[in-house]
Amino acid sequence: MVRSWHLGYADRDSAVRSVLFTMGFFLSLLYFITYYLTPTLIFGPLAQYRVELILAVLVVIASIPRLRRSFVRKTPQTLALIGLTAAVVMSVLIGEQWAGGGVDALLFFIPSGFAYFLVCLHCDSRKRLQIIVSMLLFVCLFVIAQGVLDLRHVVPDSFTAQPETGSLYLLPQGVGKGEWIYRLRGLGEINDPNDFGQLIVCVIPLVFIFWRKKRALRNGAFVLLPLSALLYGAYMTHSRGAMLAILAMAVVAARRRIGTLPALLLAVGLFVGAMALGFTGGRDVSADAGSDRTALWGTGLEIFKSHPLFGVGFNNFADYAGLTAHNSLVVCAAELGLFGLYFWTMFLLPTVRDALVVASPERVIADAPAGSQNVTSPQAARKIEVIDKAEINDLGRLMVLSLTGFLVAGWFLSRSFVTTLFLLGGMAEVVFELGLRRGMVMSRMTLGRVTLNTLGLAVVLIAVMYGVLRTVHLMR
Repeated sequence: MVRSWHLGYADRDSAVRSVLFTMGFFLSLLYFITYYLTPTLIFGPLAQYRVELILAVLVVIASIPRLRRSFVRKTPQTLALIGLTAAVVMSVLIGEQWAGGGVDALLFFIPSGFAYFLVCLHCDSRKRLQIIVSMLLFVCLFVIAQGVLDLRHVVPDSFTAQPETGSLYLLPQGVGKGEWIYRLRGLGEINDPNDFGQLIVCVIPLVFIFWRKKRALRNGAFVLLPLSALLYGAYMTHSRGAMLAILAMAVVAARRRIGTLPALLLAVGLFVGAMALGFTGGRDVSADAGSDRTALWGTGLEIFKSHPLFGVGFNNFADYAGLTAHNSLVVCAAELGLFGLYFWTMFLLPTVRDALVVASPERVIADAPAGSQNVTSPQAARKIEVIDKAEINDLGRLMVLSLTGFLVAGWFLSRSFVTTLFLLGGMAEVVFELGLRRGMVMSRMTLGRVTLNTLGLAVVLIAVMYGVLRTVHLMR
């Protein structure tokens, strides 16, 4: 009888954990949607009561029971985010000597960094990865649909007169000689066309998570049709950074099948086609056209040289330079100094490395040894997904492409600390964990190795930025 009581108690405890796990996952999805589409759009009049804070508290409560069992405690990215959080606060405390500003910076940064933990804690299967991708796809398609509707019903018929439109999703921008273009944008943190273009770029390869061999109808409905809408949305942003990021993803995706040189030639052809179709809205893509941005990059490096340790303060770049730097690396170095750049690089390094590992057929074992499944209970063992080497490789390649798109677009954007980066980092680690607990991949990088390699990578990144600026100046 005592044993039966204990078994019943264990079953109830397991059921409670399962409910909290499911609730935490869907609260996390709501948290992400609220971030991208703003509390006002999601909650309407209730947004005035700071519903997003209540939602965040609920997510934390639902996440606590998962922390003890989660792999997130073992990842170097966790330490990197702790250090990055400290760097954000210290950059303001030391750079501005303002304690209140440090608290404000902390509250501004935490919701973005929190995305990594939410994904790692509540996403443990391919199916849940698909749900996260569906959430991101919904956000993109919602904004694209709103932009198309506004383009048809709100904007003036003439593109030559200065537009006066009440559209939230279209940004008028002059392109010279009295001509205007309308650039698609989102809301909140993606209310800039370039930011929304970066999000679209990241989602484009992830849509292929729904691809199934020999399922033409399914692939057309769930992959090709959304892909077409995303490409059209990227076109509507007229973002040069998004276009270059798409070309970079095309090179990375094609080189494995056709070789590096043919992939580069393909990218050149796509570039010519995109320019002919007016992807950039008539704006040039050249060193001269980007002279204003490269000037800001140079200003950012000068700021970094004058404030090398802790930077000028989180979100303070524009106060020193008049405009933001339009480069994520420069912004991170200038605002957080070497201390912050180190931990930002520490987050990127293992994330990209783990994605590359699971994407490589040579580094993934085809058949895991018997008993290698790292599960914590018989219930988990019964429910664990069956995923083979090919599927792990496919998931890894999609993450590599998405991270490539984010980083290439980020080279032209000041988006060092946005939620999308940490969300993608969490997804990459989930894919790696799917392979690791099946015995298909080797263990993660040791903390000592990450610590040492991060220092070298941070130095290399700064040197590359100096080299790029030097090259651009010589080309003029």
